[in-house]
Amino acid sequence: MLIIDSKDCENIDKALKKYKKKFEKAKILLQLRERQSYTKPSVRRRNQVLKAVYKQKIASGQIEG
Repeated sequence: MLIIDSKDCENIDKALKKYKKKFEKAKILLQLRERQSYTKPSVRRRNQVLKAVYKQKIASGQIEG
């Protein structure tokens, strides 16, 4: 649960802005999206390996990115 300390004289827009920043930093939305569907550990590992290979190819200059 996110808690925002706001002063009585503080504008509601400023408090909302603080809440949005805190919400992004907590990565709550990413966690919710991740929990919506189950991915098997083997599929997750395979995706990580494919991303690493792609990044290596970009770094070596084989692929222009």
